[in-house]
Amino acid sequence: MPEQAPLRVAVDTGGTFTDCVTLRHGELRVLKLPSTPHNPAEAVLAGIARLYASDRLPGRSVELRHGTTVGTNTMLERTGARVAFVTTAGFEDTIAIGRQTRSRLYDWFAPVPVCLVPPSLRFGVPERVSAEGKILLRPSDEDLADLAENVRASGAESVALSLLFAFANTETEKRVESALLALGIPVSAAHRILPEFREYERASTTVVNAYLAPRMAPYLEGLAEDVSTQHDGGQVKVMQSSGGMLSAAAAAREPVRTVLSGPAGGVVGACRVARWAGIERIIGFDMGGTSTDVFLANSAGAPLTRESQVAGIPIGVPMLDIHTAGAGGGSIARFDAGGLLRVGPESAGADPGPICFGRGTRATVTDANFLLGRLDPETFLDGAGNLDREATERLFGEQKGSLATIHDFAAGILRVVESSMEKAIRVISIDRGRDPRDYTLVAFGGGGPLHACALASKLRIRQVLIPSAPGALSAMGILLADSVRDDSQTVMLPGEAIGQLGSVFADLEARAHADFAADGLLGNPTRTVDLRYQSQGYELNVPWDDQSPQSALESFHSLHRERYGFSDNSRAIEIVNVRLRLTAAAEPYTPARRACLPGNGRAACYAERDVYLDGQAIPSRFYHRTGLVPGDVVEGPAMITEYTSATLLHPSDRAAVDGFGNLLISIHQEDAH
Repeated sequence: MPEQAPLRVAVDTGGTFTDCVTLRHGELRVLKLPSTPHNPAEAVLAGIARLYASDRLPGRSVELRHGTTVGTNTMLERTGARVAFVTTAGFEDTIAIGRQTRSRLYDWFAPVPVCLVPPSLRFGVPERVSAEGKILLRPSDEDLADLAENVRASGAESVALSLLFAFANTETEKRVESALLALGIPVSAAHRILPEFREYERASTTVVNAYLAPRMAPYLEGLAEDVSTQHDGGQVKVMQSSGGMLSAAAAAREPVRTVLSGPAGGVVGACRVARWAGIERIIGFDMGGTSTDVFLANSAGAPLTRESQVAGIPIGVPMLDIHTAGAGGGSIARFDAGGLLRVGPESAGADPGPICFGRGTRATVTDANFLLGRLDPETFLDGAGNLDREATERLFGEQKGSLATIHDFAAGILRVVESSMEKAIRVISIDRGRDPRDYTLVAFGGGGPLHACALASKLRIRQVLIPSAPGALSAMGILLADSVRDDSQTVMLPGEAIGQLGSVFADLEARAHADFAADGLLGNPTRTVDLRYQSQGYELNVPWDDQSPQSALESFHSLHRERYGFSDNSRAIEIVNVRLRLTAAAEPYTPARRACLPGNGRAACYAERDVYLDGQAIPSRFYHRTGLVPGDVVEGPAMITEYTSATLLHPSDRAAVDGFGNLLISIHQEDAH
């Protein structure tokens, strides 16, 4: 009997729910469980067990693909390790000085940027390497022994090592790393984490890795052991912030690559769904329990950035360009000292959660939607949610302040939170010169479809796409994501050397292929270079081809002209970094496309109830989404309910079901005049 392929299960741990997805006979199967914030692995293992049991194939192994918020929450809550920062003597405070940029240029009272390393945990090494990589001063063995003893005495739980020019010559940094490893605590070395110039960004990224490692490594290693023990040698892979998977062992070594793990799955899922539907340009809108993530993408996918900040800390590893707002279903409403209604960023999370879930006591966005008729107790989580109307009405009455009714309070909460989400979309579109009217809004997450039509109307977006099982789209993206490894190296060479980079790429590829081979993977390389005109401060990334290396220079001129409005073919070019991405494609999957036959969806209509819109109770039809078939058209006002979410159609909005089961909503546009 041939060996069975592992059961692939993707699990996305959110602030309120843990979403589990697997493929069974070519169909996606979705399971939603309450998150377990005290130990996220509990919900993960419970989800795997339930999906595994339903598979009914004894002896089959499991491949868990995990999107985790452990790293994100550790950063936000400041619960990471006590980190010692080791650098070149005289540069110990660069980690605190940073770039001296101000978040608000004219605000003299703007808070000082956060530093994860206090002064007492900053240590200098008497060494010096030139910018060209020549060793000018070597630390003695006694120097290294003293350093190790000082770090030991400091009580540090982890070490971040980033010497000034170690990217140009790693010899000294490797010696220091070896001395510090004898302490028996995790050591994050910059030449392994981010071997690039710009000392502050390199050091900051290494510090974040060291800050997370003692928290992430036990979690991932324990989860991997549990999965292996419970499911016949099962394996664990983790979603990176760049949108690719890596092994749990690699993620435990370099947890800095996972800080946007969950949102990255949503980007991958939204791009796949849009591609299947033939839509080229999208604005992704992912509203979960704690926050809302938004992004732009085109047919090539979402752009990567190496200039991200997470919880105020710069991180230089590749990450999908995602903008986050503190506005989710669990965002708590309150009145400030001036009597103004505020919503978020504080969240009720999964414990105690919104009032209507049975344990919460403070008004949230989810509660407001419930009171306004936008959550159906009969269909929410297939009726297992047990939404508590009596407690919600009572506590809203106590917290509504001077507002006349609980419905006024609920409507105000939604206006405030939708304003925050609209602002977030404007940041990644209008503020960057992109017209949102040229894009389709892809709304997902548990709360995204409830607010999508209102946001689209405000931004004058003409079309909204609600994918099938929108509340689990991030988990679906994790399930379908490729395995990816990113490597880079600063070279600082003149443009004339563009044809001489083959040996640098060969070294990067050898290491990357070796890591992939250890996981049983064979990857395809993508080579790019960062170029800039000489004396410029920043660079542009363009493809590099060993068969036609000069084309990289031509691409740079063209991209510079597109980005900045000019180019200068006579000006000297500098090669700053080389970058390698190794990709092993995941098992391919495309859902079956069904024929569309004209229909009105009446067979799926199960109720007519009042939904509060614009301060009025408006009779609206309620539809089971599972009862809608391709070709059905539903006119607003209406609610389309399903296991993982619910979609609200405003009056004059029109939803059509396409061949993949997506809802394509045409948004009624008011006369601009």
